[in-house]
Amino acid sequence: DYTGRPNLGARRPGSGDGRSLVLSGHVDTVPRGTQPWTRDPFGGEIEGNRLYGRGANDMKGGVATSLFVVEAIAKLGLELEGDLVFETVVDEEFGGSNGTLAGRLAGFNGDAAIIPEPSFLRICPAQRGGRTAHITLRAPGGVLTEGKFPTGVLEQVRYFLTKLQDFAAARCARVRVNQFYKHHPDPVPVSVTKIFTGPWGTTEPITIPEVCRLEIYWQTMPGEMQQEVEREFFEWLEAITAAAPELFAAKPQVEFPIRWLPGSFIPASEPLVTELTSCAAEVLGRRPPVVGIEGPCDMYIFHEFGIPAVLWGPRGGNTHAADEYLELDSAVAAAKTLLLFVCRWCGAAIPDFEAVASTLPRSFPSRT
Repeated sequence: DYTGRPNLGARRPGSGDGRSLVLSGHVDTVPRGTQPWTRDPFGGEIEGNRLYGRGANDMKGGVATSLFVVEAIAKLGLELEGDLVFETVVDEEFGGSNGTLAGRLAGFNGDAAIIPEPSFLRICPAQRGGRTAHITLRAPGGVLTEGKFPTGVLEQVRYFLTKLQDFAAARCARVRVNQFYKHHPDPVPVSVTKIFTGPWGTTEPITIPEVCRLEIYWQTMPGEMQQEVEREFFEWLEAITAAAPELFAAKPQVEFPIRWLPGSFIPASEPLVTELTSCAAEVLGRRPPVVGIEGPCDMYIFHEFGIPAVLWGPRGGNTHAADEYLELDSAVAAAKTLLLFVCRWCGAAIPDFEAVASTLPRSFPSRT
C-alpha cells in the first residue's frame, strides 16, 4: 500500500553537452521494532561523531549527502553541461523495489546512477541477491505423558539447524563467486534471522512448544537465477525430512514473504567506477576499495534498465538494529567526493571546498 508514500523526482537540466547522472536513494526504513534502544529512535541525537536514529545509516545519511550536493550546486551557481537528477524512492527495505522501478518508468533516468547506500566509503559496483524464507515446524507438545518426556518441536529444530550448516556448505562449494566477492570470507552466507516458539513470561503455561517458526535468509551471487536457487533449497529440504521421517510427521511449511532479489554488478572498467574512484582518492587521500556490498538492494533495477550504477555512501553502524547511527565525518567525505564527481561527470567548474562549506547550515557542528 503506497498511500501517503510518494516518490520524489527532480531534474536540474544541463546545457545538453554533458553526461547526465541520477542520485537515487530510498527513504523507507525497517521498523523500529521491539529492540532495546537507549536513544530516541526518531530523535536524531548527535553524540560525538555519531548521529543516532532509525534509518540514520540506512539510508537517510546517504540521501542527505545527495541533497546537499544538489543544493550546493544551486547555491554556488554552477552550470552543468549534463542533467542532474535527484530522486527519493519508497519500498526498498522489504524487497519491493517498486519505488525504484517507478522512477525508471517515470523517466528520471540518466547516463549513470549513484545510490548512497552506507557503503562505508567503499565503491560498490555489485550487490548480492537475497532470499527470505519463513519455515513452520510442527509436532505434538505438552508436559505430562506416559513414558518418555515429550520433546515437542525441539528435536525438529535441532535437526533442522544442524542440517542447515550442510546447506550453507553446499552452496559455498557450488556457487561461482563473482569477482567483487572473491576477497570475502563468506560470499554466499546462509543465516537464521528469527526463531520463534511462542510468547515469553510467567503468564504463559510451562509446556513444550508444538510450533516453531524460523526465518532463514540466504544471499546469492550475481548471475544466480531464482528457479535454480529455490530448486536447490527445496531439494535439500526434501532430502533432510525424508531422512528423518520419525521427526517430520508433518512436513515443514515454507513461505516467501519478500520477493526474490537478484544479485547484479557492472564491470570495474566502467567509466562510472574508474572516475568515481579517482574523485574519492583525491578527497580521502587514498584509493577506496572497489568491492561488492554485503547484501541486496535496489541497484539491480538500474542495471536491468541498462543504466550503470554503483553504491557510494558514508559509514555507520547498528544498521537495522537498536541505536543505529551515522558517522558524521564520513558523511562529509562522501558528500565532498560526490560533489567533485558530479562536477566532473556532468561538466562544471570544480568548486572551492571552502566556498562549499559556506553553504552548510550554521547549526551544523563546526567539525563539518
